[in-house]
Amino acid sequence: MTDTVSPTGPIPDAVFATCRAVLFDLDGTIADTAPDLVAAVNKMRRGRGLPAVPLQRLRPLASAGARGLLGGAFGIGPHDPDFSAMREEFLAHYEADLCIDTTLFDGIRPLLDALSARGIQWGIVTNKVERLALPLVARLGLGASAGCVIGGDTTPYPKPHPAPLLLAAQQLGIAPTSAVYIGDDLRDIEAGKAAGMLTVAAAYGYCGSDVAPSNWGADHVVETTTELQRLFGIMSQ
Repeated sequence: MTDTVSPTGPIPDAVFATCRAVLFDLDGTIADTAPDLVAAVNKMRRGRGLPAVPLQRLRPLASAGARGLLGGAFGIGPHDPDFSAMREEFLAHYEADLCIDTTLFDGIRPLLDALSARGIQWGIVTNKVERLALPLVARLGLGASAGCVIGGDTTPYPKPHPAPLLLAAQQLGIAPTSAVYIGDDLRDIEAGKAAGMLTVAAAYGYCGSDVAPSNWGADHVVETTTELQRLFGIMSQ
């Protein structure tokens, strides 16, 4: 691979020769949403007279959403009797301050622009519910260019079920086998493989699983967004 790659040139890696679309997870893959997610759960703790939990302690749990953050901050899970009410409280706090400190990861916007310049569609498939995912994508300035935004409640089954990815492929008018899916959680890779897509593990993300990204079974693993750019033949400027 050369040191400079034209943003309108072909994808150099032969693996991507038939790639017609690139699909991304949202939290921990395209955007660093952890600061606002952790702020929401810490608001709950303060309301109960508890000290805030440091961001870095809860950050790895951010890809698991309310389940992960409530588990990390309060030690409860979906089977606890108070979980449903606390989940709604958490979501209300998060929705009220949805995009305060959330940012795109460095290198993501140039990657998306380069994919679009090459005529490769891209979209987002997340387990974040639509009422949060759609406005967040819009506030990040991606709503007009994303080919699709599939939320955790868009289909009856969230990831790791392949249904959300299969719907994304349908909306983009492509075969699932001509798409690449990129995510920072084991269930992203499981969903992508079940959908017949090429998979990329974003090891720069939250990666909250006890299993290392190198053991997720992804076709590729990238440690940084620069590596992700290079995987698609797009070099950092």
